Amino acid sequence: MKHRALGALALAVALLAETPAPSVPDTLAGQALTGWLQAFDSGNRTTYQEFLRTKYPSILKDVDDEMQFRQMTGGFDVRRIVTSEPNKIVAILEDRDNEQFGELTLTAQPGDPYVIANLDVRAIRTPAEFAPPPMTQAELIAALRDRVAAQNAAGRFAGAVLVAKNGTPVFEEAIGLADRARNIPNTVQTRFRIGSMNKMFTAVAVMQLVQAGRVKLDAPLGTYLKDYPNKELASHVTIAELLDHTGGTGDIFGPQFEAHRLQLQTLADYERLYGSRALLFKPGSKWDYSNYGFVLLGLVIERVSRQSYYDYVRTHVYVPAGMTSTGSEPEDRAVPNRSIGYTWTPDGTLEPNTDTLPYRASSAGGGYSTVGDLLAFANALQSHRLLNAHYTELLTTGKVDTPNGGRYAYGFEDQTVNGVRCIGHNGGAPGQNGELRICPAIGYVVATLANMDPPAASGIENFAVIRLPK
Repeated sequence: MKHRALGALALAVALLAETPAPSVPDTLAGQALTGWLQAFDSGNRTTYQEFLRTKYPSILKDVDDEMQFRQMTGGFDVRRIVTSEPNKIVAILEDRDNEQFGELTLTAQPGDPYVIANLDVRAIRTPAEFAPPPMTQAELIAALRDRVAAQNAAGRFAGAVLVAKNGTPVFEEAIGLADRARNIPNTVQTRFRIGSMNKMFTAVAVMQLVQAGRVKLDAPLGTYLKDYPNKELASHVTIAELLDHTGGTGDIFGPQFEAHRLQLQTLADYERLYGSRALLFKPGSKWDYSNYGFVLLGLVIERVSRQSYYDYVRTHVYVPAGMTSTGSEPEDRAVPNRSIGYTWTPDGTLEPNTDTLPYRASSAGGGYSTVGDLLAFANALQSHRLLNAHYTELLTTGKVDTPNGGRYAYGFEDQTVNGVRCIGHNGGAPGQNGELRICPAIGYVVATLANMDPPAASGIENFAVIRLPK
């Protein structure tokens, strides 16, 4: 069966390789795209820095971040030109290391010969025309095992992977080191930091309170946080808008977070730091991912339940789901089997992500889990042990379009991947990356966790999900 899997994979790769690369138009924007790709794909910091200095000086100060991005992707190939104008071009790119796609938008200004005014690359799901054919389950398992080994050997993945069919694992594997200094290997029981995947648990908790009649989705935040400092925000942003990221409440990361990282020990600490901040836009008018919105939802859970967020989620989500290895203990506490996260430095080496971590996870993200616990969560959700059928559907059905081509529900992403609808959420930060995809119609669940920078786990998840049997 392994031979068949490799044969199918080789055929898919060969077919893609035979697709001729599109020619980049010889316009001002096209020249800028070609120049940027040559400099970026080189992987040479000096080469790229010189390009930025003359052609894109506004981001020269971010060259270290740019080189880390190059480290994560391996560079890009142009797969399709979406639109082309003299000064603007939109193109579909595929990264060379992770089989993931992005949409690039570049605007150029005339000069000697040009200057890039803006360049943005956003992740998208694999376009249908580039999706490989589905595999049988046996083929997928063999191909996935080889992919995990290859990505680890190339220094692009360390973590754990689980694929389940109808609630039962059909593939479980861990690879790489949980602690490089002490040579402790990852196992399927290793606890990995999960970043924003916590949002699924927070959303389930809120919907439990909605189902019980204790919270209303259309009620403004001030109904539950009566003393919230910014009265305009409290009176206009609804619980539903916080859940689907249309509230305009902004992020928590940036200079303020960096200055107070270790002092932010409770959800109330976040409210004290950000509570007077103004809205970014009229609530409900657009989608904008908001970590702070989910911090506010955690505060709502605390006020309504009269429990800490951590106690409520443990009692009402983790325990009924059978999640025995998931939690949010502070970083200064010893947690058995919790891996150390490793992040790439600008000079291409890995170092622990310790200096980037908050004191403790919040309702927006930062906890830890295992691939087995993520499957337990998926099974409990689908069997309605956490919410009844009506509220489970309300929780997971997409409400608003997102830039990556999917739709966002309440703490869940709702996406169609190679013709199959999957729900779940990802998480990513320096030294941590995770993905959970639940595909109800075909009965598969894919969970991937890594103690490395994104897209370590996302690349593995994408590889598996776009090849799932139908």
